[in-house]
Amino acid sequence: MAAGNVNPFNLSDSEDEAEQRAEDGVHIEKSPSVGTQGPSSNNPFSPPADAEPPALLVSSTRTSPSVEGISVSVAAAAMTVALAETRVSVDVIAAQLIRDHYILTALEFHTELLESGRELPRLRDYFSNPGNFERQTGTPPACKEQGLGPGGPLNRAGSISTLDSLDFARYSDDGNRESDERVAVLEFELRKAKETIQALRTNLTQAAESDTQERNKNYSSHPETQEPIRPLEKRALNFLVNEYLLKNEYKLSAITFSDENDDQDFELWDDVGLNIPKPPDLLQIYRNCGSALPSPRNTVDVAVGVESSELTGNYITQKSDLLQQQQTEVVEELEYQISLLNEEKQSLADYIKKLQSEIQSLRRTVSPPPHDQGSQPNPPSSTPPQPLLDNGQYLDIRGASEPDKPPTESTPPTQTISNPTHTSSQPHAKLKSRGTVVFDQPNRKLSPAFQQALLSFCKMSADSRLGAEVSRIADNEESVMLMLGRCLPHIVPNVLLAKREELIPLILCTACLHPEPKERDQLLHILFNLIKRPDDEQRQMILTGCVAFARHVGPTRVEAELLPQCWEQINHKYPERRLLVAEACGALAPYLPKEIRSSLVLSMLQQMLAEDKADMVREAVVKSLAIIMGYIDDPDKYSQGFELMLLSLGDPSERVVSAIHQVFIPAFAAWTTELGNLQTTLIPSLLARIEKLLKQGEHGLDEHKLHMFLSALQSLIPPLFSVVIQNAPFTHRVNLQGDIPPIEVTRFPRPASPLQDIATIVGSRETLSALLILYDYQLEHEGTTGWDSLLWVVNQLLPQLIDIVGRINVASTTCVHEFSRFFWRLCRTFGKIFTNTKVKPQFQEILRLSEENVDALTGNGILTKATVPIYATGVLTCYNQDEDRKLLVGFLEDVMTTLSLSHAPLDSLKASFVELGANPVYHELLLTVLWYGVVHTSALVRCTAARMFELILRGMSEALIDRRVAPALITLCSGPEFSVRISTIPAFGTIMETVTQKELLERVKMQLASFLEDPQYQDQHSLHMEIIKTFGRVGPNAEPRFRDEFVLPHLHKLALGNNIQATESKRIDIATQLFEAYSALSCCFISEELMVNHFLPGLRCLRTDMEQLSPEHEVILSSMIKEGEMKVENRGIGQAEGSVSIAASLVGEDAKTKFLSKMGQLTTSGAMLANVFQRKK
Repeated sequence: MAAGNVNPFNLSDSEDEAEQRAEDGVHIEKSPSVGTQGPSSNNPFSPPADAEPPALLVSSTRTSPSVEGISVSVAAAAMTVALAETRVSVDVIAAQLIRDHYILTALEFHTELLESGRELPRLRDYFSNPGNFERQTGTPPACKEQGLGPGGPLNRAGSISTLDSLDFARYSDDGNRESDERVAVLEFELRKAKETIQALRTNLTQAAESDTQERNKNYSSHPETQEPIRPLEKRALNFLVNEYLLKNEYKLSAITFSDENDDQDFELWDDVGLNIPKPPDLLQIYRNCGSALPSPRNTVDVAVGVESSELTGNYITQKSDLLQQQQTEVVEELEYQISLLNEEKQSLADYIKKLQSEIQSLRRTVSPPPHDQGSQPNPPSSTPPQPLLDNGQYLDIRGASEPDKPPTESTPPTQTISNPTHTSSQPHAKLKSRGTVVFDQPNRKLSPAFQQALLSFCKMSADSRLGAEVSRIADNEESVMLMLGRCLPHIVPNVLLAKREELIPLILCTACLHPEPKERDQLLHILFNLIKRPDDEQRQMILTGCVAFARHVGPTRVEAELLPQCWEQINHKYPERRLLVAEACGALAPYLPKEIRSSLVLSMLQQMLAEDKADMVREAVVKSLAIIMGYIDDPDKYSQGFELMLLSLGDPSERVVSAIHQVFIPAFAAWTTELGNLQTTLIPSLLARIEKLLKQGEHGLDEHKLHMFLSALQSLIPPLFSVVIQNAPFTHRVNLQGDIPPIEVTRFPRPASPLQDIATIVGSRETLSALLILYDYQLEHEGTTGWDSLLWVVNQLLPQLIDIVGRINVASTTCVHEFSRFFWRLCRTFGKIFTNTKVKPQFQEILRLSEENVDALTGNGILTKATVPIYATGVLTCYNQDEDRKLLVGFLEDVMTTLSLSHAPLDSLKASFVELGANPVYHELLLTVLWYGVVHTSALVRCTAARMFELILRGMSEALIDRRVAPALITLCSGPEFSVRISTIPAFGTIMETVTQKELLERVKMQLASFLEDPQYQDQHSLHMEIIKTFGRVGPNAEPRFRDEFVLPHLHKLALGNNIQATESKRIDIATQLFEAYSALSCCFISEELMVNHFLPGLRCLRTDMEQLSPEHEVILSSMIKEGEMKVENRGIGQAEGSVSIAASLVGEDAKTKFLSKMGQLTTSGAMLANVFQRKK
């Protein structure tokens, strides 16, 4: 059938026909006729093994009743042998031409064979070998006209020579130029012919791989697939692009494009490929890009054929040998299915025999169709209700008969259909309820053998795996599951990665219902390996399917089937796959047995948290651990959960730390609340770790760990408040009926996640609102008697926290800020009544800001601790009513007064101003406090107020500085005390550094100038020290004009005056401050004039002081002076070079003008433009 069905003139590129040709090759190998060998291998007329296989064995009009027709195949083989003995082979002709050196004739013969699609390997190899055409030394050129040389092969010029580079006088000097020119032409033509042959050979070898219709089909089904461009495609696209450029007048681009593709002839489409039709131009392709292109079958005219007389007899054997390797793979794949089917066949044989009696009874109930020649109708097939048996018959192309039928009976096709009455009521009725339909038999006198052979031409195949599946139609759910289990492993690898999530429902449904555990495991393995690196959406689909699977099959199968898949991929190389495992552990937690949930899954997640290097994986692990904590009920796992919390809090990734606060801590706190451990174990454990950290950090506190523990405490405030209100004496009075007022929007701090929302913790906003009403009433009117949970907060938690606050370093801005935010959240969560009645009194008792203690430091050492800024910024700023603001202002005024009059350190007051000054809301309030100090009767308080201005100026608006700060500072400068005036200098310097308003800057400049130039300040050593220190701090950031006109000249004067300072201690103090100031200013840009007049002279004066007072500083100053002098010298050289470059630029401008004027006289002609750049002769 293979030979008879192949039409050499039907070049269909369809995929189905390609597969059919492959099957035909397999059938040919199995045919008995193949065993008849043709001529022996030493026959001179037999083609080589790699010759182009002929497409025809006999005439295309031949028909065969069977693919296994032995007699016809033998006849074909005999006829081929006879033809081979009477006709000369084309290979022999080619060999004779090459042997006799008819090279051009052989070339023409080779070209004609190529055009007819029958490339001859002998000619192909000969013309593709450059060694056959190399020049032999000592051969006269005249010999080449005859194509002969000493060694036999045709002589040619070097492969890199061209026609215009040949040296025609290199052979002889006899003047035979005509012969030499003829030789050169022949050499050129032969070389071009060889290149053409090479190109044709390359193009024609693309025929098999450039299957146009198959590639179009692949593109339509796989649009995302981008295969690398093939040589034939590249040449075709180059031709179309060049054609487009020429049609649209892009001639220069076309020339450039042609030069870059010098191996292609753009004048002739046949250079692209002889058997390739020319497509429409690019414009037409663009216009038709949205519509399907016509099939090549309708547009290609094929003129390639094969003469039957040219075929040799041993082709079938050679073809079979070539396909043997492919057949072996197919056979191995089918052996396993065949063995299974044989086992099933044996197991069902007994059952089939039992049904024979029922089949006979069914035959008697159905009237037989008409038949002739004594042929009996087939007994209707009845399929037993087994999952792997077919429920119907299909045409048997192999001619096999049922075991119970006589060999002479025909096999008319029968089909079983369901009874209509049963179909309406039972859509999945078993085969017992199915009736049988017998098809009408033809009133013909065909023999059964002829009828079967005729039916064999219906091309069907059940020999392959896919064919067996197609012919076996499932009749119930179990059969469908078995079929999907067999087919899905073959379907998944052939689906695009971007679309594989569409298979998830199919895989999960099959895995859920499949009866075989091994197949289920394979399907779940496919599910977890479905996508190499699944993105968020794909992972969500897989997780959704896993949850649906778990809900359907129950905890036992989830443990046995899904968890092993997670365990296998826990160390996968791709983080997306590990992320899938981490997320799956959390998603499946509610559906696992509780023992597995608190042991195996917890251990898996703990391992991933400790070992995984990807932040996103650890973040997912933390969230899954939180879900585990929400479902765990083993109290012994509390300590493990606490350690996991501490491990996650110390993670270097912000994503992981955020997840621990948003998800894990709320879930863990909910579990500890149920265990009764929140107030007794969890919070005290964190406080104990903070205290231990403070004891260990006397010489250096680990602020990172302190932040870690304190942030965990802050995340526990909402669960703590929930415990307080849910265990209050009034809980039995909660009434959700009637009108419940809504909760104020600002009642609670904004939660970091829904799990920290107190309404979510207690159940609903209505319940929380009712509890809050009773909570406030209880605190205000009934007290805390019997309220154990609240009494623990008041009597144990707050005192311990206040004690911890008093032990932290007030200079640590980070610690002060962290504790301030903690107390702010605590007070806002527990409410204003609780803050006013429970929190503030405890702080006030410790701070003791009464009038009798103002002038005494005894017992007030706490005022210098961090308690002051934390109370001011964490407690007194919780609420912003007038009375709250007045309380804050009064507290800060009292602290400023107390510390000033007692000569105590001001660090606690500075920390308060820095923390409050970071928020512009409190700028007016702080200025009110400072004005109180400005007008205070004590100079000590005024000095403190002057120094506080410097801390709040950064970030303050210029209008506020102009309106309130500058007048206050000038007021302080007008006082009689020099100490107060000196205290204002840092604030004036900060204004010069941060303000851009000119009028305000001039006022500040005048005030500073008065400090430096007024004779009354001439001997004020502390004033000079403060000014130099301020200049060094603000000089690099101040306005350049202020620095150049004011700072540098006055520093020079101060350095010059210090040389004559008699007191050595004062001289060394000034010199040290000057050294710091000059070091800071040396990084600024200083003009040459200032460098020569002020900066370098000031440094020299300072070096004079340092030579006597500090030799190590003198070395550094000498280096700075040398560097400054080099800058001055380099600038002088640069100016000289600049004058030369200016002159050169003038000459260059003149030349440029002349050049452009000449260019302007030109037209756009390319030839004339080229003449401009030619050298004059």
